[in-house]
Amino acid sequence: MMQAPSRQSMRLAQINIDGSALTHNLSRVRASAPNSRIMAVIKANAYGHGVITAAQHLEDADAFALVVVAEAVELRRAGVTRPLIVLQGFNTPDELQTCVDHELQPVIHQPWQAEMLACATTKPLDVWIKLDTGMHRLGIQAEDAARVYDQLNAAGTVRTIRFMSHFANADDPENTLNNSQIESFINVTSAYRAERSMANSAAIVALPSSHMDWVRPGIMLYGSSPLLDKSAGELDLKPVMTLTSSLISVQQIQKGEAIGYGSTWRCPETMPVGVVAVGYGDGYPRHAATGTPVLVGDQICPVVGRVSMDSICVDLRGKDRQGVSVQAGDPVQLWGNELHVDEVAQHAGTISYELLCHTGNTAGLV
Repeated sequence: MMQAPSRQSMRLAQINIDGSALTHNLSRVRASAPNSRIMAVIKANAYGHGVITAAQHLEDADAFALVVVAEAVELRRAGVTRPLIVLQGFNTPDELQTCVDHELQPVIHQPWQAEMLACATTKPLDVWIKLDTGMHRLGIQAEDAARVYDQLNAAGTVRTIRFMSHFANADDPENTLNNSQIESFINVTSAYRAERSMANSAAIVALPSSHMDWVRPGIMLYGSSPLLDKSAGELDLKPVMTLTSSLISVQQIQKGEAIGYGSTWRCPETMPVGVVAVGYGDGYPRHAATGTPVLVGDQICPVVGRVSMDSICVDLRGKDRQGVSVQAGDPVQLWGNELHVDEVAQHAGTISYELLCHTGNTAGLV
């Protein structure tokens, strides 16, 4: 029986993960919050970078944070012994038992989770209480915090209780809600001798008063800026993921002719147009606008027309005017160590989180 070819062998779009960049970015977290322990957030397959790969290169972190129980179990089975925090906690008695069996630390963000745990007959485990301090997504309300804490503290199934909360606007350090959230969190938790965590990537960099006992870096570990007004380079963060492909066609298109689906862009002059073997089937953003930069060889060339499932078209006039020969097979970088993903995300009207997660879980891994 003939074996089906792997997706990696069928697609030219590939991603490369620079483990040394992960380690470097973790060192920047240490430098920014030297008195806090680090809970490295490697949810969503480490933002598309590969959860096992990330855990190996972030081994100096004090703990790892995942979203769901299954993600944490995968790490345990891979031999990871660090504390593993499950940010959405458990949803069923079976998931609770899995937390116990694999020594996971569930986050309690709803009162019913505390009730389920208090009624369970399992050996004790460590838990985190998540407080809603103003984001209004998940979290125990301030007026319910004491009741939930007392319920968990009295349960024979709970060993250690810690607290966490999450910022809504930390990427904008001047937003007044930031200090309001910090004050609310401190007001509720100051009654307890418990460790606390609030700072995400943006707060680690810009809100030192939020560092507390634990910080929770996410996007900065992967080399993207968590702030609206500072670039990754200014924060000394190194890109971890590089997305590459190749030109598969170069042709002269006549003045006035349209490029791609919908005929949304027409050639202003007779010009060379390249086709790159990457598209939304590889995780490249379909909504990337005309003008989105890609790197052909060593020169920026803009995307023209709509992104297709398996290809994009690029304007090669800049290379042509320099007298540089361009041909099928030439390498193309869509983002990475020479073209930052933050810049591409801006042109695509989105954020680097989405591009990294989607592409990393779609394109072939080198």
